[in-house]
Amino acid sequence: MRRSILFLLSVILICTQACRAEYIRATDEEEIILIPAESEIRMGKSISKDVEKRFGLYKDTFLQERIDDIGQKLAAVSDRRDITYHFKVLEGEELKKEHRINAFALPGGYVYIFKDMVEFMESDDEIAGILAHEIGHIAAKHSVKKLQGSLGAMALNLLGVAMTSDNKTKGRMNAAIGLLMTSYSRKDEEMADKLSVRYVKKAGYDPKAILKTMDKMIKMQREMPIRVYSAYQSHPYYSERKAALKKEVYGRVDFVDFINAPVTPGKR
Repeated sequence: MRRSILFLLSVILICTQACRAEYIRATDEEEIILIPAESEIRMGKSISKDVEKRFGLYKDTFLQERIDDIGQKLAAVSDRRDITYHFKVLEGEELKKEHRINAFALPGGYVYIFKDMVEFMESDDEIAGILAHEIGHIAAKHSVKKLQGSLGAMALNLLGVAMTSDNKTKGRMNAAIGLLMTSYSRKDEEMADKLSVRYVKKAGYDPKAILKTMDKMIKMQREMPIRVYSAYQSHPYYSERKAALKKEVYGRVDFVDFINAPVTPGKR
């Protein structure tokens, strides 16, 4: 066990010292990136094959081209242009309906949106907001940093095992690490939202459509069964996201945005 711990910590130390801080335009910060772009692209390409095999590509060529066209316009104005972006629509018939109202990004420039999510949107402006959010994750290298964070969490777990044999203490340490990891995810979601407004504006789409999408998601969430509150929630609540997005779009927020008031038709 001691040898395993020392080896893992040595690998982390060597990687950290070998890699220089990289300036990330999307976050306007210098950060240590251990995974080079070439490896990130290979990783994304490999995962994309499994994703497409599992969920199936939607067979409507016109819709695939429409989504790719919107995505490429957004990618062209994004903060990261050193990779080739791929935008595709998935079926995902084996998933529950609410799980298909979704989109996600893989490392290396692969962006997927489910057919049901496309149908849930009423315009290209709304779709652009969804795709821009996923581009934001890629531009800020969130997937890469999450992998690096997982490596660090593994080291902390091993140290915890070596330092104590108390199962209760181990459980608390694992809980603390889990909360730390999800807090990074919440921060990433907030950054991706902020970037989505920036990219939508630059590409010529209407950023107010993003707020309309948030209203739809809030309404859908209210119609679903109430879930127990969890500190491990990776995404900020839709009401929190809408308040932050409204500030990006209009430069201000209203009181109702902070009290999670019901959406009123015709009110922004």
